[in-house]
Amino acid sequence: MKVKKSIRLLLTQSNEIDQEATFLVRDCSRSTSYFKSLYPIIPTQAYDTYWLFAYERQEIFFKKFANEKQPWTKDQILCSHKFTNAYRAADRVSQFLIRNVIYAGPQDPDNIFFRTILFKIFNKIETWYSLQERFGEVCIENYNFESYDLFLSEMMNRGDKIYSAAYIMPSGYSLYKYKRKHSNHLAMLEQMLSDGIPHKIQSASKLRDVFELLLGYHSIGKFLAYQFAIDLNYTSLINFSENEFVVPGPGALNGISKCFESLGGLTEYEIIKFMKDRQEEEFNRLGLNFRSLWGRQLTLIDCQNLFCEVDKYTRIALPHIKSIDNRKKIKQKYKRHPNNIFYFFPPKWGLNDKLRQ
Repeated sequence: MKVKKSIRLLLTQSNEIDQEATFLVRDCSRSTSYFKSLYPIIPTQAYDTYWLFAYERQEIFFKKFANEKQPWTKDQILCSHKFTNAYRAADRVSQFLIRNVIYAGPQDPDNIFFRTILFKIFNKIETWYSLQERFGEVCIENYNFESYDLFLSEMMNRGDKIYSAAYIMPSGYSLYKYKRKHSNHLAMLEQMLSDGIPHKIQSASKLRDVFELLLGYHSIGKFLAYQFAIDLNYTSLINFSENEFVVPGPGALNGISKCFESLGGLTEYEIIKFMKDRQEEEFNRLGLNFRSLWGRQLTLIDCQNLFCEVDKYTRIALPHIKSIDNRKKIKQKYKRHPNNIFYFFPPKWGLNDKLRQ
């Protein structure tokens, strides 16, 4: 890791890893005078770790992109545990959604919406491949509730996991009355199509309007409505700034509680915006040559996600700083995926030509 000498490498032993770990931790005393300048916001030691983590995780991204050999970092926490990318759209599942779901198939509003939400309900690549293998092209023209419902039930009966563990989506039983969760979610998707939601979304004037439309449906709370709105914003249906607004999830709230002793009267939303606005200044202060996503800065959704990842990272790196839920371990170990990602971003972002240069 190439950073200025002001960054202290703290070596310690942990029962989470097999050898000494290099933590992205700064000597808090060196930031005291700077932290005072942020008053009434009062950061903790984890505040600097937020920026150090974002930098190092992005360095790992570019090393993997360049097909460099492991290890991609000296930090043993990052080597040993699974963390998402600094940029949400660069993660494996988001990349699959963009390339293999959104932009692979009919581009009329109903089909774009249908494929996007169907994939995001399960948020699992293997489930999508199974649907394709059974039904061919996944599109409205080939869709039938009874057939999809039966097939997904058969998958579950075989012991297959059809849902990702990334987030928990309420079952929707109280409204749709099906015994199995996926049946209720398919019924919800059908209701959305029947209500003309794809065209209402296409006519939306801002991202928050899309969020509000999705929030009106059973099983979709504020956090999921925001995540789905961001996913739909990858499509050609809408084109809004990701910096319009943000909804912090439980993990981000944990991360914020670790990075700040006091928010100084700001809301969690305002804190995420604060981080987005200060990114260049903070990377420069810490001597970090942060490589953006081919010129695209971190947006609100990325800064929100980083709080979630920093919450996990500091469970080992800064165990004395407690979060809201007081979790102490990182569940997922890092295991290299056998398939490389061929990166493809929403064409409207203008990045695809840059990353191939």
